[in-house]
Amino acid sequence: MSPGEVTSTFDRPYRPAAIAIANRVGRILGIGRGPILVDRVLAEAQRKVGMSDFGDEAFLEPLEILVDSINREAALNPVGRMIIRGRIVGILINKLVAQDAIKQHPEILDVRVDAPIVVAGLARTGTTMLHRLIAQDAAIRSLASWEAINPAPHTTHKPGQGKDPRFAQAARAAKGLKYMSPGFFAIHPAEPDAPEEEVILLEQAFLTTTPEAMMNVPTYSKWLEEQDHVPAYQALKRMMQYLQWQRPGIGKHVRWVLKTPHHQEYFDPLLEVFPDATIVHTHRDPLKTSPSFFSMVTHLQMIFSDDVDPNRVAAHWLGKIENMARRAMSTRDRVNDKGFVDVSYYDLINDPIPEVARIYEAAGLDLTAEARDAMEASRKVNKQHKYGRHKYSLADFGMTKDDVESRLAPYRARFNVPYE
Repeated sequence: MSPGEVTSTFDRPYRPAAIAIANRVGRILGIGRGPILVDRVLAEAQRKVGMSDFGDEAFLEPLEILVDSINREAALNPVGRMIIRGRIVGILINKLVAQDAIKQHPEILDVRVDAPIVVAGLARTGTTMLHRLIAQDAAIRSLASWEAINPAPHTTHKPGQGKDPRFAQAARAAKGLKYMSPGFFAIHPAEPDAPEEEVILLEQAFLTTTPEAMMNVPTYSKWLEEQDHVPAYQALKRMMQYLQWQRPGIGKHVRWVLKTPHHQEYFDPLLEVFPDATIVHTHRDPLKTSPSFFSMVTHLQMIFSDDVDPNRVAAHWLGKIENMARRAMSTRDRVNDKGFVDVSYYDLINDPIPEVARIYEAAGLDLTAEARDAMEASRKVNKQHKYGRHKYSLADFGMTKDDVESRLAPYRARFNVPYE
C-alpha cells in the first residue's frame, strides 16, 4: 500500500497495541461481557449531573430496543462496549441538561428556526464538501463538531472566556478516532472545528441510523424503519433552538445549513417539522458511492467489534440505500419536487460555486462577495484526499455491478445519474 493510500482490506481489524492489550485484558478479567442495562445507564447519567428530569419519556422504548439489539447482536469487544455504553450515557446526560436549561429558560422554545438548507444525498455524493462550503458563509449557522460532541454542556461557557472547552474535547475525540482507525479517518475525517452532521442530534430521540453504522444491530434497524420519525425531527428542532440560544452569533433569525444522508429516508417527517426547508439532493453514480460507503461503515464497525463481516455490512447497507432512494423518490413525487434542488457530484467537483449560487437562489438568500471569498479560501484548504486516497471495489464486499444496479436503477433513471 503506497503512502497516503487506504485500501479496503478486512482480513483482520486494525488494532493499535494499547487497544489490543486493553481488549485482551478485558476478556481475561471478564470486563465488557455483561449486558448494557437501561436502568443503569439512566441512573448513571442522572447521578453524573445531579438531575432527574429527562422530559418526554418517549425515548425510552427506542432506547430499550436499541440496547437489547446491542446486547444480542453487536458482538462488541471490551473497548467497543465501553465506548458505546459511554456514548449512550453521554446522550442521556445531554438530554437531562437540555431539559433543565429549557425549564429554566422557556424562551428557548420561542427561538425561530427559519427555512434551513438541508444537504442530503446518498453517502459519498459530495454532501460533506457542499455542507462545509455553505457553512463558510458568516450569515449561515451550522452545527460545529465541537458542539455536536456535547450539545448541552453541564457548565456554561460565556463569550470572551476564550475557546469553548468542548473544542478540546472534540479534538481529543478526533485524535482518538484517528489513532484507533486511521483508515476511517482518511475516508471521513472528523475535525473539531468543521461542520458536523446533525444526525448526532437525532440521537436525542434514539431514532437514528447512527447505531447501525457503528454496529451490527439488525433488530433495531428493522424496527427503526417502521417508526414515525416526526418525534426525532421535533427533538432535532428543539436542540437547534437550544444551540441557537447558547450561541446566537449572527442575529435573532438565523438560517441553518444541515447535512446528513439519513434525511433521505425521512424527507416526509423532516418536511412536517421544517416545511420551509430547501432540500439539496446530491447525486452520483451508485456504482461508485456504494462500495465507498460500505468501506467507510466496515472500517467504523471494526473499531467496536472483532466480528465484522464486510459482506454482511454491504448487504445490509445496500438494502438501506435502496430504501433511502425509494422513500426519497416517493416524497419528491408527492410534493412534485417543490423545495428540492438537484446537484450533480460531477458539477460540484468541476466548480462548486455556481452550484452554491443555484442553492442560494432557491433558498432566497444573497450569495455575497464575502461569502464567495470565504468558500474559495476553504476549497484551497479542504482538498479532496486531504488525509489519503481511499481505494475500494464492490468485489471487496462480495458484490457485482449487477447487484447494485438492479436495486438502484429506478433512482438512476429518475435523476438521470450518469455512469462514472
